Amino acid sequence: MNQKEKASLVPITGRDMLTLFDYSTEEIKGLLRFAAYLKKNPYEPLLQGKSLGMIFENASTRTRVSFEVGMTQLGGHALFLSPRDMQIGRGEPIKDTAKVLSRFLDAIMIRTNSHEKVAELSEHASIPVINALTDSYHPCQALADMLTIEEHKGSLDNLKVTYVGDGNNVAHSLFIACAKLGLDFSIATPEGYEPDDKIWERAKKIAEDNGATFTLTHDPVETVTDADVVYTDVWASMGYEEEQEKRMKAFQNYQITNDLCSHAKDDYLFLHCLPAHRGEEVAAEVIDGPHSVVYDEAENRLHVQKAILASVIQ
Repeated sequence: MNQKEKASLVPITGRDMLTLFDYSTEEIKGLLRFAAYLKKNPYEPLLQGKSLGMIFENASTRTRVSFEVGMTQLGGHALFLSPRDMQIGRGEPIKDTAKVLSRFLDAIMIRTNSHEKVAELSEHASIPVINALTDSYHPCQALADMLTIEEHKGSLDNLKVTYVGDGNNVAHSLFIACAKLGLDFSIATPEGYEPDDKIWERAKKIAEDNGATFTLTHDPVETVTDADVVYTDVWASMGYEEEQEKRMKAFQNYQITNDLCSHAKDDYLFLHCLPAHRGEEVAAEVIDGPHSVVYDEAENRLHVQKAILASVIQ
């Protein structure tokens, strides 16, 4: 694939990937087209000789493996960078780390708690920065979700996506993607676990401008009724493990079961970003059942992240 062919698939060059708010509808559609192409053509040497630094402050399976394999398949190289082995773990300012890594690498991928840390890294780096998860956003996951839905439904038009559970980073990026692409979205959370107000209102306005409806409720049945997609995540994400017992009580009526999903459309899809806790946020009969596409969803992290990498690295 030459640069002209690449440009026909994805209209993005040399950009950070911090949140999907920063991308237009057409740019997101372009990334999905590019990911679908790379899924069929996995060994395009688009990043030959390029290097990606991967900073992980949190544990990871899918994110680390998909980014590392993705760089290899694109002809590049990925370096795993643990804060325990870097000066940033001993108090070096983010500014210094960003400026030095920019002299060595072609892009930085970071998985951390604080979104402000990612923003600061981006501010001082002269190379693209990719947000691989923060407490506020998970854009790579949301793009993989959209690719999975599109593959199984044939189109993203006229669909209702629903989310039941914690209004967390995964929920945020999922409904931002839905807003940008014009998908109807409904979320049900326990009281006190709603998504961030500012993120929700900003996404809702974008959705309305794109002709989509956004609904926030505390009733899982209301949310799932007539859904094309049912999505959930763990009840206690990384960093909230000490709240496990409290959250188990708060979320006890929010488990995804066959009974709850009987209110969705007959051909609904079940999605989960993984890892999953069977018997907590989702019943085994659902995640291991015929409507579940969680392993396709996990695989699509690879293809989407390759599209991101080949788009932002020049």
